[in-house]
Amino acid sequence: MTHVRYTARWARAVRSDEGSSAVEAAIILPSLIMFLCLAIAGGRLVTSGAKIDAAAEDAAREASIHRTAAAAQDAAHAAASQSLDDQGIKCASISVSVNTGGLNVPVGQVGTVTATVRCTVNLSDLLLPGVPGARTLTSTATSVVDQYRQRGN
Repeated sequence: MTHVRYTARWARAVRSDEGSSAVEAAIILPSLIMFLCLAIAGGRLVTSGAKIDAAAEDAAREASIHRTAAAAQDAAHAAASQSLDDQGIKCASISVSVNTGGLNVPVGQVGTVTATVRCTVNLSDLLLPGVPGARTLTSTATSVVDQYRQRGN
């Protein structure tokens, strides 16, 4: 009879699901946390890319209203830097290149100015503190030069 009692108790213990919730949580919770962190990181990268796009648009527009290529280059760099600062992006290095060919077209014809902004961002600034590495974000924008505005010499 004692043997039957122990066998019945053992069978109930095997069929019991006590503690299974804790085991399931221990298995699933880290995966969910990792997925959430990856989603946040992806969102921050996309948002930062949009901010670089805005900086390139600001740089192109600012360059398009100047009359000389040198002034356009300086203005584009200043506009991109200011835009990135205003949006909270801290670039480890920034470069702004401007194609000012549209400033040389004759008055009455439409020209364009294109600005490319490259910003290298430390991932620890962009994602989470302590994340190693850096990422270079690049964006290009074009702005139309007023066709009736006087051109530089």
